[in-house]
Amino acid sequence: MENLKAILKENFQKEKRNNITFLTGAGLSAASGIPTYRSTDGIWVKGTKYHKPEEFGTFKYFSKNQEEVWQFNLFRKGMFEKAQPNESHKLLVQIEELIPEYFSIITQNIDGLHHRAGNSDTKIFEIHGNMRSVRCSLECSKSVYPYPNNIALERIDEELTDDIWEALECPKCGGLLRPNILWFDEYYNERLYKIDSTMRIAKNTGILVVIGTSGATTLPLELVKQTLKYGGYVLDINLENNNITRLIEGKKRAIPFRTTSDEFLSEFHQILAQNNINKLSNTN
Repeated sequence: MENLKAILKENFQKEKRNNITFLTGAGLSAASGIPTYRSTDGIWVKGTKYHKPEEFGTFKYFSKNQEEVWQFNLFRKGMFEKAQPNESHKLLVQIEELIPEYFSIITQNIDGLHHRAGNSDTKIFEIHGNMRSVRCSLECSKSVYPYPNNIALERIDEELTDDIWEALECPKCGGLLRPNILWFDEYYNERLYKIDSTMRIAKNTGILVVIGTSGATTLPLELVKQTLKYGGYVLDINLENNNITRLIEGKKRAIPFRTTSDEFLSEFHQILAQNNINKLSNTN
């Protein structure tokens, strides 16, 4: 990682576009015991009767199989609540503490572990929603409600009780609530998924650090393109090549790091801690 310090130094010597943004995916939370989506032990394989994500994770499927989808999501909510932030989450908190004015997290993860680790709420942009909130499946309003309390399931095949169904009623129209997450047959928007905000962040990003995502959805890929378009670096942190790798192949300011998130973030933090912004900004 010899060139990492040089990249950071170049970034802080710029007058503009020197923000540092971390784009995180499911791989970052794997060490917390949350399976990734498409691995051989991923939750789509283990938990959805072997449906493909693009089939099961849709509003169309939910409309016809409401109990099955809620069983899956309530089981997953219980999994998230038991999980604890891992070393990579904690390192991101420490990095934010060193460069709070330059720092952002754009995350595909809905598990809330960045919040629980201690990153500032205003610095976290959840582009696929979260499991802390719900909204009406009938879209009777634009309201987003807190997730009903104490309705997580211990087993994925556990039947929903009358009390749970009651808790899942929209407080305005009485229709069925849905998770406030982005499904595969839905589109990004600013109100729920911060598409405009995150594209602006990418435009003003000097270093985009991509961790734990394969780039299987459109907005993360667009954020990478936006960063490169406006002269920023893209650092691809993953153990294997993926869609992000193919997208940045041959790009001068795009560098793959085939290492763990813990190792990379520890080095990143160490460079910032040992060489404060004034030193990194020194052109001598």
